[in-house]
Amino acid sequence: MAASTPDTAPAATAVKRDRTHYLYIAVIAAVALGIAVGLIWPDLGVELKPLGTGFVNLIKMMISPIIFCTIVLGIGSVRKAAKVGAVGGIALGYFLVMSLVALAIGLVVGNVLHPGDGLHLTDALKQTGHDQVSSDALPPVDFVLSIIPVTFVSAFTEGQVLQTLLVALLAGFALQAMGEAGRPVLRGVEHLQRLVFRILAMVMWAAPIGAFGAIAAVVGSAGVDALKSLAVLMLGFYVTCFLFVFIVLAALLRVVSGLNILSLFKYLGREFLLILSTSSSESALPRLIAKMEHLGVSKAVVGITVPTGYSFNLDGTMIYMTMASLYIADALGTPMSIGEQIPLLLFLLLASKGAAGVSGAGLATLAGGLQSHKPALVDGVGLIVGIDRFMSEARALTNFAGNSVATVLVGTWTKEIDKDRVRQVLAGELPFDETTLLDEDRATGSAGLPEQHGDGDTEKELAKA
Repeated sequence: MAASTPDTAPAATAVKRDRTHYLYIAVIAAVALGIAVGLIWPDLGVELKPLGTGFVNLIKMMISPIIFCTIVLGIGSVRKAAKVGAVGGIALGYFLVMSLVALAIGLVVGNVLHPGDGLHLTDALKQTGHDQVSSDALPPVDFVLSIIPVTFVSAFTEGQVLQTLLVALLAGFALQAMGEAGRPVLRGVEHLQRLVFRILAMVMWAAPIGAFGAIAAVVGSAGVDALKSLAVLMLGFYVTCFLFVFIVLAALLRVVSGLNILSLFKYLGREFLLILSTSSSESALPRLIAKMEHLGVSKAVVGITVPTGYSFNLDGTMIYMTMASLYIADALGTPMSIGEQIPLLLFLLLASKGAAGVSGAGLATLAGGLQSHKPALVDGVGLIVGIDRFMSEARALTNFAGNSVATVLVGTWTKEIDKDRVRQVLAGELPFDETTLLDEDRATGSAGLPEQHGDGDTEKELAKA
């Protein structure tokens, strides 16, 4: 059986990859066209914003069911519950450390550049800054309580990732405890997962339209003048994110997993393009889950690390809040000493968790955190509103890069990764199926479910089958 599949599989795969290849070429063309429209007809560009918003909402619609299916299948097929707890503990510990590292890097660069010196603040900009304070951001205690959904079903209807994560964990552990009696339910969840990923693959064909509308709107609303006036801050932020990803994350990935970060990013190239065109890392969350599983990381690690990381591992947001805070303080003529900077940034680190899932979370978290800890600085938030959309590009790309690397690292530390398969996938020998977003050939058993080994070797055995 193993010898007969190579004769037919490559041809079928090649056809699928060719079709999606043209799709992402269309996305690039749509981004270029959107920039042109935004520059030539700015008013028209702003009116096209609903196209981008609609596409991102279509993707977000799929996030909760995908997370639920992934976690339930991952936990339900492993007997040892302690292993799942270990994955979550290691992931959260890593997220905290990397958030502090990102804050420290932003602190150093911000104090070196001082990009806010010499700017002037008008009353209109002051009011714009106060308007950004979001009432959706919650204090730490209320944020923890908000993770508990009103009902079991409302976790899927309110669009809260952490609520879905909680329900999925409970369902996964319950099915794990049921043993063989729970396998019919797992079979049903597996079929549901196939359906959801197939719908996602269909939605992706609207990506060029969404990219066109999103880029045209931001270029049309911001214009060239805003970019020129704040170019130092933007450039400094982009360089800082670049250094963090290609020095800190690259070194970690090489030392822990022995992988080249460029190879991993090449594998995730289409996801980076999707984020760049929509300015939303959430638009690539479902595809990251599918691709990390295809890469060879176990379902349990992917299901826990990726959704949790999207709320707690926001490296780009940490750097953004650090540099933006220092920029605003300098622009208002009230530069902060190191003794004032560190408490503020640690407060913003906690505040960012309370704003997880808030639309425009970067700017809303910054404004809300400053309002609570240093209200005088809220006046200056209006200075960066014009370019926040461009900074959110780097923010989202850095967040996504951090979560993709984190998934591989956690998989390596917990020995829940098939290193042989990783090398094959990154070398292009096992292409990702863009049509189903699932590996149909890796399933075993009567309904395609992995056998319950409970020793972390399930994915390795299936990959070699």
